[in-house]
Amino acid sequence: MLGPFEVRTVRRRPTSLVGVLRLRDGRTGSYVDVAAHPSIPLRLCVHGPSAGAAGYGLADVRVLLVADVLTRIAELSGLQVTAVLTAASLPPGVLEQAAGALGINPPAACSDFAEAGALLGGPADVHVAGTTAGVGDRADGVLINVGPVDDLTRGSAARAVAASDPLALRLAVLSRAYHQPVELTEAALAEAGEVLSRWRHSVAEWACEPSRPIPEQAAREIAAAFDEDLNTAAALATLHRMDSDHRVPAGAKFETFAFTDRVLGLELVREIGHLR
Repeated sequence: MLGPFEVRTVRRRPTSLVGVLRLRDGRTGSYVDVAAHPSIPLRLCVHGPSAGAAGYGLADVRVLLVADVLTRIAELSGLQVTAVLTAASLPPGVLEQAAGALGINPPAACSDFAEAGALLGGPADVHVAGTTAGVGDRADGVLINVGPVDDLTRGSAARAVAASDPLALRLAVLSRAYHQPVELTEAALAEAGEVLSRWRHSVAEWACEPSRPIPEQAAREIAAAFDEDLNTAAALATLHRMDSDHRVPAGAKFETFAFTDRVLGLELVREIGHLR
């Protein structure tokens, strides 16, 4: 008898968000399909710092961000998600501060690994971790192995961008596949801030034009990107192409950016009604 989530190989891929996610298992490097049932929550175990770690770093925040993206994609497919963070210890307020600054919805509870199953209501269907340490070879479910973050920023310009718009950091990290390392440079952070500013202004302008449906090709690309291993980098590439394509009606651009941002979480619509 099948459990609430069946991991299997599916040859025919869906072209829309329909409750099937294809994820790369960090233990084997192979891809598996997680077929979800709308009436049963997807059990997600998010692995935070292990014992002896000196607090939260960018790599740990990236783990939370990947879990947030997975949750958003699942919920956009009409699914429920139950997420628990496992961490040896966290200073009060650290998780909330890090998550809130980057628009991350934090897990519902925090516990040690031994208690996670009880809080989740059963074995985890998906583990999200920056390292396999603490996950265990015998842990059930698919392992999403998140790549490290190398913070190369040193100057005040990068800090100023992050302080004025922390979501620039979210965009910079989402621009790379989650399993690849991220080199966070001042230039990358500044560029992300400029892209956010430009896109928000454009979205506010497009919102003033008649609405048009999302172009079929863009819809297929975005659905495939999200269904296919949480590929936010591919979804962002589609937005970059559409932004510069003058053949696409403004209303279609608006609908595409607004829909995709439900997963990206970059607040692309926040300047609507505030144009000068």
